Amino acid sequence: MDAPMVKVKVEEINDEIDVESQEREHFTRILNSFRSYRTFCQRRVTDTLRYYEGLPTHHKQLIPNFLQHLTHVQWCICENYDVLKLIIQDVEHIFENKQNAANAGEDEPTSKATLPKISDMDKLKSTLRQFVRDWSTDGQAERDVCYTPVIEEIIITSLAVTLHKCKEINNYTLYPWVHQWTNNLRNEDQVRAITFPDVDTSDLPENASFSMAAGNFLEVYEDPVFFIDTAHNIIAYVEKIFEILKPGGYWVNMGPLLYHYADMPNEVSIELAYEDVRSVIEKMGFVFEMEKKNIASTYTENPASMLTHTYNSVMFVCRKPVMKEEGQ
Repeated sequence: MDAPMVKVKVEEINDEIDVESQEREHFTRILNSFRSYRTFCQRRVTDTLRYYEGLPTHHKQLIPNFLQHLTHVQWCICENYDVLKLIIQDVEHIFENKQNAANAGEDEPTSKATLPKISDMDKLKSTLRQFVRDWSTDGQAERDVCYTPVIEEIIITSLAVTLHKCKEINNYTLYPWVHQWTNNLRNEDQVRAITFPDVDTSDLPENASFSMAAGNFLEVYEDPVFFIDTAHNIIAYVEKIFEILKPGGYWVNMGPLLYHYADMPNEVSIELAYEDVRSVIEKMGFVFEMEKKNIASTYTENPASMLTHTYNSVMFVCRKPVMKEEGQ
């Protein structure tokens, strides 16, 4: 009589093992994108060099500094790689809710199953640009537009984020624009350095608490700045935020609706216009306390580039009503 129940439990255990295996494989692939960074980026330089070598001699004579520039680009890539290796050095315990066999000593990935995808490498290059946005003086203007309005709306006395390996201000250097081969006004713009962090991350208030957890937002919660459009199903995000927020609590959001999975191969998602997102938020039970539209904002933008993208973002503050208990 108990056999069917036992079978169901075995299937549930197998499903959990499969999910854990997939998560570990994904995590390893991301680590391998860090390890593959130098080889991947140097391949782009090699392609350019090969094409340069095929140019007519009189064309080469017109750009006498180009080879020197490529050498500088290669050097910048190696400098970035040194920082990336430092990031994954102690990666086994980087998240409080996961423990991973990182094989951090490997210089290059060895398993085909966990080789990084092109999209993984693109995300890694975006990560380098996010150091500019969040942790350097070069990103101050973006932070002022995107973060300051949110911080001003949040009723919190202090919020601090620490990077455990940063012991002093501006003690690391990155070259985040070295991958940008187009729309450079000068060669120097491609190899321009930034330093980080621009604040002392060890100078925390006594009551400060910060941790990182790996996983989907629906399982592990994050702050919603340029964030809610990372969902396959944005309605599920709104539902989860309403669920975890205490009655009387506030949700502050700012950003566009880029929808990360839109038009991505092998991915499906639902992309709602803001008017529909707003309707969903209200129907979920939130009350709009403040709303601003057409806020010009950028995301990891290169200020020296000849091409820039500006979002007309929306910012809003919503409140979860205080529900009266039965009998009151």
